[in-house]
Amino acid sequence: MQIDRRAFLASTAAVIATPAFAQGGVAEDAKMRALFDQFFEERLNDSPRQVTSLGLDKGARAAAKTRLDDASLSALARDKARNVEQLARLKGIDRAALSDKDRPNYDAVLFTAENNATADARFNYGAEGTGEPYVLSQLTGAYQDVPDFLDSQHTIETKADADAYLARLEAFAGVMDQELERARHDVGLGVVPPDFIVERALIQMRGLKTDPASSSLVGSVVRRAKEKQIAGDYATPAQKIYAEKVVPALERQIAHMESLQGKTTHDAGCWRLPDGEEYYRLSLKNATTTNLTADEIHELGLEQARQLSERADVLLKSKGYTQGPVGQRIAALYKAPDQLYPNTDEAKVELIAHLNSLVKEIQPRLPQVFGTLPKAPVEIRRVPKFIEAGAPGGYYNRPALDGSRPGVYWINLRDSAENPKWTLKTLTFHESIPGHHLQRSLQQEADLPMLRRIAGFPAYSEGWALYTEELAKEMDVYEGDPLGELGMLQAALFRSARLVVDTGLHAKRWSREKAIETMSSIDGSPTTTAATEIERYCVWPGQACSYMVGKLTWLRIRAKAKAALGDRFDIRQFHDAALLSGAMPLTVLESVIDQYVARHSA
Repeated sequence: MQIDRRAFLASTAAVIATPAFAQGGVAEDAKMRALFDQFFEERLNDSPRQVTSLGLDKGARAAAKTRLDDASLSALARDKARNVEQLARLKGIDRAALSDKDRPNYDAVLFTAENNATADARFNYGAEGTGEPYVLSQLTGAYQDVPDFLDSQHTIETKADADAYLARLEAFAGVMDQELERARHDVGLGVVPPDFIVERALIQMRGLKTDPASSSLVGSVVRRAKEKQIAGDYATPAQKIYAEKVVPALERQIAHMESLQGKTTHDAGCWRLPDGEEYYRLSLKNATTTNLTADEIHELGLEQARQLSERADVLLKSKGYTQGPVGQRIAALYKAPDQLYPNTDEAKVELIAHLNSLVKEIQPRLPQVFGTLPKAPVEIRRVPKFIEAGAPGGYYNRPALDGSRPGVYWINLRDSAENPKWTLKTLTFHESIPGHHLQRSLQQEADLPMLRRIAGFPAYSEGWALYTEELAKEMDVYEGDPLGELGMLQAALFRSARLVVDTGLHAKRWSREKAIETMSSIDGSPTTTAATEIERYCVWPGQACSYMVGKLTWLRIRAKAKAALGDRFDIRQFHDAALLSGAMPLTVLESVIDQYVARHSA
């Protein structure tokens, strides 16, 4: 999942009050929480998209629904300056005077603010902080995410909502031009995506450009206004805006990307960017919330791959796959006809119905290992066709704070062969429950300052989701299903391979082709899947390392707590202690669990 820095700093204090201060709290806690409220307010004022994503574009914040975030160079400079100023205010809090409950909240916010400030002072390209060096790619840019945002998060219930959609559609063109300004600025610094990234982005950009009457951007407002019986003609103005504003702005971005084709190289890693080795080091630190070096992470991935391959070998042999390396045998299983859905829209509807049945299957088992369960529901949807070529295999969007929108697990169905039946249990548990949906919904519903309810730390959240894949095995959902269990092992091999290839690309200067070959050899994934993944790592350096580093930390601190508490260890209490404290750096998570152990020790 992508690092959501803007979400981390978004404000909801103007609409939803911060939870009541805990009993026994000290004055410094109240001071810190008041400061967090101010940070919320400042961020939300500048992020109308975040207002909508949180379900808060109503009442005093209704005007936000007509706007999109400013993506200009000047806005980026303001964001960076605000972070420095907020960091100074945060350091005015006396950490030593905070309670045990609120000290982790302080440490979590401090980590992000300090990391971004360090990066922003050193690098003048890409997004705020590190981890996204390219403004425009197959995974970054308004062209890639605004159409989906408008369709899935901009709700339409009234005429005002539909009119606001039209206003945002026009604003979309302006945002693309602002991004173009930034992209040109970065090219002037020598920041040009690899040739294959430019080609992939162009495919998607050209795919968005279509006849106005058949555009998904036009169809979204027309369809939903009709469903809600909203009077008025929305097709004509939407088509006009699309044809006269959006398409020309999109064409300008296409022309820019085409102009890069004579300037690109095939080098895949960010090492070739200005101060690129340091950019990657800080990206790794931000993603893993550790000080592990690229070499250490690389070796960790190789060792995990060796261990997991030994376990997978046993299951593969039990199913008659006995010849060749483990990765090669998994690759053969990917092609087993009885494990593939037909590559048709009808079969893909059936596949999603199967995923929903898996959620229902595991739901009754959750009380075995969780003391607190989320209130928000989760839905499973297909990744929109117009972005599926470059989108990840699956991802998750959190529910709205006001309950108006459920959590959504998106699955990429561009090719059914990439999702054989034996892989689907694990993918579904990772993205929905007990993975992302359970963790992020509990965080939003917890007694935390709002700033902390929506904070995102990939090593914590992605590590959690990967940890729950194995937790599902402990809940016996793979009993009698060796292929399903093999899917869990393959997913872990996949995340181990990520450690190897991400560091290979960005620190060891591997080519795209070597990274693809290495990933497929470790986890057996099809070349098409591996290629999409490798291209993802090229534009999000470091993020892919968060999964396995996080999982191993979750397993280690659980084992540590269990050893310390013995018979007093209760996995439900352990999970509550970690999840209801919200996402945080791994070092902070360990301190939270140490406190939990101390409270429950004799």
